[in-house]
Amino acid sequence: MGTRAKTELLAVYLDRRPELVRHFTARTRSADRAEDIVQDIYVRIDALSEAAAAEVLNPLAFLYKVGGNLLLDAARQGRRSATREQAWSDTWVDSADGLSVSDTPSPEDAAWARLKLDQVTATLETLSPNVRTALRLHRVDGLTHAQIAAQLGVSRSSVEKYLSTALGALLSRVGWP
Repeated sequence: MGTRAKTELLAVYLDRRPELVRHFTARTRSADRAEDIVQDIYVRIDALSEAAAAEVLNPLAFLYKVGGNLLLDAARQGRRSATREQAWSDTWVDSADGLSVSDTPSPEDAAWARLKLDQVTATLETLSPNVRTALRLHRVDGLTHAQIAAQLGVSRSSVEKYLSTALGALLSRVGWP
């Protein structure tokens, strides 16, 4: 190939493009994948310097070799990706009876939980300080009615009323889970 080696290589590419697509369609069993490979061959030719193109002695063999190398690269990348995915899955995903189980809620469940949390927060802000405190001490801190009564300086009956008021407000404004 002469000083216009790259132009000549592109001319061979354009002339043999349909043949290349058929060849790589047969190898990949996918016309779309074959088109991608043949397009990538063009990109590789376009990236060649004139000096590198001048070293190509058999343009057709070069085109097939580049396409074959692209296939091998894709296969290697696929294996690396599968290995990486499996390693991630083995590390972060639990399984039960061979099925993947994730602790991460779905986007819909996460949105629903945020909505419910906002409703609970808004409802709690409408309650009196003693009612909020009694609910927090009972539900979050796990104190008994007697312990809450002693801490707030009120009777057990008052604590029961506070908790009943809080739960009633939550049920009426937020609903059951």
